[in-house]
Amino acid sequence: MKNKPIKAGDKIPAFSLPDQHGKMTPIKQYIGKPFVLYFYPKDDTPGCTAEACSFRDAYAELRGLEAEVIGVSADSPASHLDFAKKYNLPFVLLSDEKNELRKLMGVPGSMFGLLPGRVTYIVGADGIVKHVFDSQLKAQQHVKEALEQLMD
Repeated sequence: MKNKPIKAGDKIPAFSLPDQHGKMTPIKQYIGKPFVLYFYPKDDTPGCTAEACSFRDAYAELRGLEAEVIGVSADSPASHLDFAKKYNLPFVLLSDEKNELRKLMGVPGSMFGLLPGRVTYIVGADGIVKHVFDSQLKAQQHVKEALEQLMD
């Protein structure tokens, strides 16, 4: 059963997933500062690479706003590590291999449910979701949305 989608005003659920180094990463370690949690379909595909690289290119600006970036897909930690090294990604990639977090947050699929959806959550320092942006096709728009919301 799919959960109701997390929306603006909701508290981010507690979870812990392995990062690209296989280290378990609890989301609570990011509470206290704003962060961007973005779900993407797959490592090293054209749209996902464009999205990851747009977050990489804006990373200094995001960090200047005290925000961290966290990417999530169903790829393995090893796949994430290769992806991060190949594109010099300076942020954490979490491995949701069983799609448990995707289901917990109610992230919709796209293209008739055939592909995992592309959704970005902007979370305030208090752990409350400030904004949700859901767009499969506009991968590079996700970082623009994040910056606009964090500057607000």
